[in-house]
Amino acid sequence: MSRLTHLDEKGHANMVDVSGKAVTTREATAQAVVKMLPETLHMISAGEHKKGDVLAVARIAGIQAAKRCSDLIPLCHPLMLSKVSVELTPKPESDAVLILATCKLAGQTGVEMEALTAASVAALTIYDMCKAVDKGMVISEVKLLEKRGGKSGHWQVNP
Repeated sequence: MSRLTHLDEKGHANMVDVSGKAVTTREATAQAVVKMLPETLHMISAGEHKKGDVLAVARIAGIQAAKRCSDLIPLCHPLMLSKVSVELTPKPESDAVLILATCKLAGQTGVEMEALTAASVAALTIYDMCKAVDKGMVISEVKLLEKRGGKSGHWQVNP
């Protein structure tokens, strides 16, 4: 098993020194799913929510979250992201919204945490905007789907 990189030789948490790493293109995609009542999904899809466009607000929230990841997760490096995309797709067959977040940069450390943060905060935003009509929504399946670049190369979740 690999050593935990955020622990020093004494077991203390520390920020990894990436200064010796090569600058490479790095990209990661993560997902989240928000399950809800069929009526809630219809309200979102039809643009009938009194607070406005739920998916547009969640998209912006996810993008903002990716940019602020190092403020939220203590040992994450602040990164100059070159791309953040957040796609939100209503899935009527499962009464859910599927969120896919992709982050990209040319840098010395990966963007997995930024993609996961973007997907998570987009899901939380949907919950926040819709909780008055559906407190039973469930946020699930938050996971990394794929990462590219860096020393470990390409990784993808098993389809």
